[in-house]
Amino acid sequence: MDNQKKIKVLFRLRSLEMGGVPRVVLDLLRNLPKDKFDFTLMLNLYQGELVTEIPKDIKLIVVEKGREQMSKNPFIQKMQLGLRRLKLEIYEKFPSVLYALKVKEDFDIEVSPGYAEFEMVLNSPNKKSRKIGWFHTDVSYDTDQNRVMKRINLMKKFDWMIFGAAQTRQVIEDLYGVSYPKSSVIYNVIKLPEVRKKAEEFQADFEIRPTFISIGRLHHRKGYAELMKVHRRLLDENLIHSVAVIGGGNEMENLKNQAKELGVEKTFLLLDSQKNPWPYVKAADYFVLPSKSESYPLTIGEVMGLHKPIISTNVGGIPEMIDDGKDGILVNFDENEIFEAMKRFLTEPELVKKITKGTLSADEKFDEKKIYQQVTEVFEQQYKKLIK
Repeated sequence: MDNQKKIKVLFRLRSLEMGGVPRVVLDLLRNLPKDKFDFTLMLNLYQGELVTEIPKDIKLIVVEKGREQMSKNPFIQKMQLGLRRLKLEIYEKFPSVLYALKVKEDFDIEVSPGYAEFEMVLNSPNKKSRKIGWFHTDVSYDTDQNRVMKRINLMKKFDWMIFGAAQTRQVIEDLYGVSYPKSSVIYNVIKLPEVRKKAEEFQADFEIRPTFISIGRLHHRKGYAELMKVHRRLLDENLIHSVAVIGGGNEMENLKNQAKELGVEKTFLLLDSQKNPWPYVKAADYFVLPSKSESYPLTIGEVMGLHKPIISTNVGGIPEMIDDGKDGILVNFDENEIFEAMKRFLTEPELVKKITKGTLSADEKFDEKKIYQQVTEVFEQQYKKLIK
């Protein structure tokens, strides 16, 4: 911005626990143009695995200490946590006190990167700043209607809303008749070079080939119980293969018991959470995602970047990522459909070759520069409205 002052942007976050939203924020802070923006990150709690990844050139405002910085004495720590909760409650009730004590400067733009920060940003005493909200969640799977309606209504109050997938915005309109004229769809960045580098960190292998791999939390919505039944049916048709699932969660015990009942303990592998899943994906032959619901799973883009043919359920923002029949196969959440698609991968080498070839355009499809540019444009447009 020639001879113009930099746009001052404040990102609010509760904390930096490992998760999608904090990862997206840190990535934006690293990669949005520093010649245009002056960034500050404000954390309610200085805690979480990702605090070590805060870029050094970003200004940081910490409201309260993290648990890691507290006394190791359980009695003292309990008092510290109680005091911390009390202070946060006061700041929530009186944001002007929080800003007077901690913020001390005015920002042009204040950003809520997820629903957890909606009210923090909307209640900012800085009335002039433009407020931008971000939403990544498929509301159709939330059974708590009060919570859904609260979020839908809060989103109307932002100067601009960014949705993580077109489906995320569309489902609110379809189910609740609410639309957001002041909004845009910007996908989260998928870091393909990083994934490829991590895929080389060690060698993984599978005894029984070919192997379908999947990554996801072990939750009933992820469809792994159904996938295991499909796997058994394929084995019964003498289609030898294995399935490996990377992820931990509360369904682990049930899935282990089911594997015993179906006699597939050696061929349906539950690999638990892995800090680096990519060498396993690289070693596998195909990827399968049997979810009942998703929003915009970065895993799909990351797997495509490793040039693995994908079978996925046609849910959430996934049809915005996979071009059916070209760089993946989309199916409904239905055991028969998943069975037929997996059978095709196991019996039609030409189809697998075609889909694998389709994944070669992943870099173009998930171009991170395009996404940084879209975010930059939203911030610049909002700033122009501020100075008019």
